[in-house]
Amino acid sequence: MSPTPSTHGKVTPAVLIVGGGIGGLMLATLFERINIRYHIFERAKELRSLGSAMTMGANILPVFEQLGLLSEIESIALPCPALNFYDGNVNKIGSITLMGTKDTGYENLLFARPKLYELLRKQVPESKISLNKKVLRSEEVDGHVVIHCSDNTTYEGDILIGADGAYSGVRQSLYRRMEEEGILPKSDSEDLSIGYVAMVGVSNPSNPEKYPQLKDDYSHFSQVLGPNSRNWTAVSVPNNQVCWGLGVQLTESQAKDQQFRNSEWGPEANDAMIKEFQDLPCPWGGTMGELIENTPNDLISKVFLEEKIFKSWFHGRTVLIGDACHKMLPGAGLGAVNAMHDAVILTNCIYEMKDVSTESITAAFQSYYDQRFSYSNEQFKSSSAMSRTMFGQTPSARFLRNVILNYLPTWLQRRDFAKTLSYRPQISWLPLAENRGTIRVQPQGIKK
Repeated sequence: MSPTPSTHGKVTPAVLIVGGGIGGLMLATLFERINIRYHIFERAKELRSLGSAMTMGANILPVFEQLGLLSEIESIALPCPALNFYDGNVNKIGSITLMGTKDTGYENLLFARPKLYELLRKQVPESKISLNKKVLRSEEVDGHVVIHCSDNTTYEGDILIGADGAYSGVRQSLYRRMEEEGILPKSDSEDLSIGYVAMVGVSNPSNPEKYPQLKDDYSHFSQVLGPNSRNWTAVSVPNNQVCWGLGVQLTESQAKDQQFRNSEWGPEANDAMIKEFQDLPCPWGGTMGELIENTPNDLISKVFLEEKIFKSWFHGRTVLIGDACHKMLPGAGLGAVNAMHDAVILTNCIYEMKDVSTESITAAFQSYYDQRFSYSNEQFKSSSAMSRTMFGQTPSARFLRNVILNYLPTWLQRRDFAKTLSYRPQISWLPLAENRGTIRVQPQGIKK
């Protein structure tokens, strides 16, 4: 691919996007709007999203409002007013009340993750996605970046964006080059920290008479913290479906002993884990096994929950977004949201480029990094802390959860939520969504 004139009178780069997940599809959705030439290379043989429940609020919904997609998001979601916690006998131990429309101008919307994926997928022409393209390495040649795939094909562009997850092949190739140049920080070569193993799914429509929670016009989020470091979750979403999750916290020695690293939301046969949870009580009645049985096998996925924030996000003509540069635990629901934040800010910076010279690209990437790293680091820490609250089973996590649920003042909880929801990066080249609600919205641009 070669650079082409854009609709705003500038020469725009030819972009190679590796990874067709939520971050990669958000990039493509934005590039479609400003006539940037791009192509997605996805290593899977087919595009589909697995996972369970996902939440979005005021920190990302303004972007969908700008794109004219907010009503579609609302149609696949339910507002979630609170997170409810139970012990292993399904006795309620407390709740966390979330901030809603009055405070932030937007509801906290909860939905099945595959629904968002389908919505973004519809924004991208099929002709701009190539499947079964596993990138083995990348290099820079004569002012261009080149990717080499496992099927012996190569592709050339001006910019390479690694949106290919926690075990990003783009990042690994980039880091090898940086290490050869002696500029890779030591911490970036260290492994991700693994803390939990989880299995998730979205059931077929269930009977509201069996689960009366499905009759309500809001989402019920029910988290059970059971014995033996186990936790399990049931969440109501539209169409009488239930998003569910099973989790086990690993000890430090168990984490070190794990030889298998699965960074994909991919289906896996794991009868042993299902058997371990199937007779445990669902917080809405019956057993978790009944929810699992009502879920197609190919829509059940198992994943290790890991975390790490990398220091190096770009070098030369290559840049990283999403889990490829900041893998977050899911407790705060910030992983996919931050990937979309990356896509928005990076696109803003690319839009402002005057040409496709190395100098212009480096300046754009540096601006992206300056606007995103400190915020991502804060969100990384919030995700880690919230995950301990949501499903941590160590003595310190149980103590922290007890304090939050029973002793932490409401105003202090609201202050922490407001800090996250006040950060709302928007698309710079579209009319900005109005700042609604009562909390102060942080200004666009670089955090000083």
